[in-house]
Amino acid sequence: SGQELIDQLKVCLQAALKKFYELNSNLPDRVIIYRDGVGDGQLGAVVEHEIPQVLDTFKNLGADYKPKVAWIVVKKRINTRFFAQAGRGLQNPPPGTVVDTEVTRPEWYDFFLVSQSVRQGTVTPCHYNVVWDTSGLKPDHMQRLTYKLCHLYYNWPGTIRVPAPCQYAHKLAFLVGQSIHKDPSLNLADRH
Repeated sequence: SGQELIDQLKVCLQAALKKFYELNSNLPDRVIIYRDGVGDGQLGAVVEHEIPQVLDTFKNLGADYKPKVAWIVVKKRINTRFFAQAGRGLQNPPPGTVVDTEVTRPEWYDFFLVSQSVRQGTVTPCHYNVVWDTSGLKPDHMQRLTYKLCHLYYNWPGTIRVPAPCQYAHKLAFLVGQSIHKDPSLNLADRH
C-alpha cells in the first residue's frame, strides 16, 4: 500500500542519513530527491503525503537537524520535442539544452532538459518539476546539477536520459521485483 511504501522510504532514508553521519561525522546540509514515476495527477499526493513524511524523518534525527531540501519529480514519458535551427533546416538540440520558459507552466517551477544526443531520429527531453525547494539553489544551478547527474551512471560512458540516482533506483526496483521475489537482505543496507 502507499503507507507501507512511505514507511519503507522513511526507514531507508533514516538508515542512509545515519550511514552518512557515520562516514562524515555530520549530516548533509542539503538533501535533493529525484522522484520518478509520478504523473501530473499525482503531484498533489507527493506534496501532501510523501514530502511531510520525509521532513518528519529529519526531525527524528534531531530537533535541530533541518537540512535544505529539494524534491524534483522526473517525467520521462512526455510528447514534447525541441529542435534547433540549423541553417535553413532543423536538427536536434545539443545535450545540455534546458528549456525553462515559453512551454513550461507558469504556476510550476519546472524545466525540460535534453541530456543526450541521438544518432537517428528525434531526441526526447525529460520534464523536471521542482515541487518542493528550500535548497537555496538558483534555478540555473538546479538545472546544471540535474544535467551533471546524467553523466554519473557507471554502466555507460556518456550521458543517460535521467539523473543517475533515478536510473539506479529503477534498476534496483526491477532486480528485486523480477529476480529476487523476496525482501532484500538487511545486510545490503550496510554496504558503501
